[in-house]
Amino acid sequence: MTPLQDISELRFNALAAYCRTPQALAAAEEVRWLQSGSEAILVVVIRDRPDQDYGALILARDARERYRCVDVTEFFPTIDEAVAQATARAGRIAVNLDAERLQGDERGAPIDFFAPLRPEASLNPDFVRLSGLEGYSPARKVIEPMMRWYEDADGNFVEQFQTSGFDARMWELYLFATLVEAGYALDRRQAVPDFHARGLFGEFFIEATTVNPRRDERGNLVPPPPLDAEDQMHAFQHEYVPIRYGGPLTAKLAKRYWERDNVQGKALLLAIQDFHAPMSMTISRGGLPTYLYGFAHDWHHDPDGTLIITPHRVEVHRWGSKEIPSGFFRLPGAENISAVIFNNSATISKFNRMGLLAGFGSHRVRMIRQGVALDLDPNAAEPRKFAKLVHEPDYRETWIEGMDVFHNPGARVPIEPDLLPGAAHHWLQDDGRIDSLAPAWQPLSSQTLITIEP
Repeated sequence: MTPLQDISELRFNALAAYCRTPQALAAAEEVRWLQSGSEAILVVVIRDRPDQDYGALILARDARERYRCVDVTEFFPTIDEAVAQATARAGRIAVNLDAERLQGDERGAPIDFFAPLRPEASLNPDFVRLSGLEGYSPARKVIEPMMRWYEDADGNFVEQFQTSGFDARMWELYLFATLVEAGYALDRRQAVPDFHARGLFGEFFIEATTVNPRRDERGNLVPPPPLDAEDQMHAFQHEYVPIRYGGPLTAKLAKRYWERDNVQGKALLLAIQDFHAPMSMTISRGGLPTYLYGFAHDWHHDPDGTLIITPHRVEVHRWGSKEIPSGFFRLPGAENISAVIFNNSATISKFNRMGLLAGFGSHRVRMIRQGVALDLDPNAAEPRKFAKLVHEPDYRETWIEGMDVFHNPGARVPIEPDLLPGAAHHWLQDDGRIDSLAPAWQPLSSQTLITIEP
């Protein structure tokens, strides 16, 4: 058989990480990833943690096009010996691949998630761009293997993904990819809440929601308020945005998921993303902690250059005739919410960048990512700007990068930051300040420019 070819861990994860279990990660460490036959067969070499020897798992696509384990080698003192036996076994499997790859538990035929279910006029414009434009081919190709494993508990995922629920479904796919990256097994046997994650460090539930565009009585989109002046931006961040976040979050609170038999006594997180206007998530991040904690913060530098932050409590948010109480975590029942998570990077651009990094899509696609990131200088009042070439070899990114976890100070079941490593974690202090534990690199907002090389 032709020798196996090495592939990156990132590409292997995009293709097959969804079949891992937390128990496997505890028992063995993955050390090398390979493929054969244009990725008809994948091989992962593992090091047994107790015995320090090496074996290999051989994977192929089952009848629903999901990579599953079809063979396991013996264990050897060296990686090369494990690869040699994996090569031989993969060769024998390739001869009768159509039979060898079947698992016997597949139900239904594989689904083409990008085959339109309706006329183009009724499809979401973002879905049309994702499914047809060369510039989004990396995202399309990284989503395809992911969706093979995404269990459609509601039964309407594909239709909503293509039409009215595109943003919400992309947000759910992002959470799915992030949890798998973090090593969680996902139990999707029950549709509510959206995710039940089990890992080596614990388990928790996540219910996802989104801030959607407003519509008037005739169904027409209501444009967001103008942001041309400084006072308009201040009102936007302190009044308009908290009210927009408040609607979907309080709606989820009213569902009382913590009373369900499968959730009782477990950590429950709400995950929210802002899609109320194009690029709205890049400027609305600051309004979320204001609403969650019910505190706003003024700042200035003293004569020595030390940053002084002064918190003040906020009781209500007002916009026009709308008024809501501030402090989501102070609402009745909110003590059952362990945290609220958010990532304004979780858009099509995130999938496009991750797909490009894994080598998917057209090789003519080039991307430039620019935005602002957290400045870890304790006296910095503003974020720092950045610009990066995504297609350069030194560019790195993870699914969880950019995530914020706002911990509930009154949670009945608090969570530890180890449950979501790589995210920025935030806690409200007694004096109204917010303490944060953030990674060295934490983008706060960004835009990704796409070009096609001639």
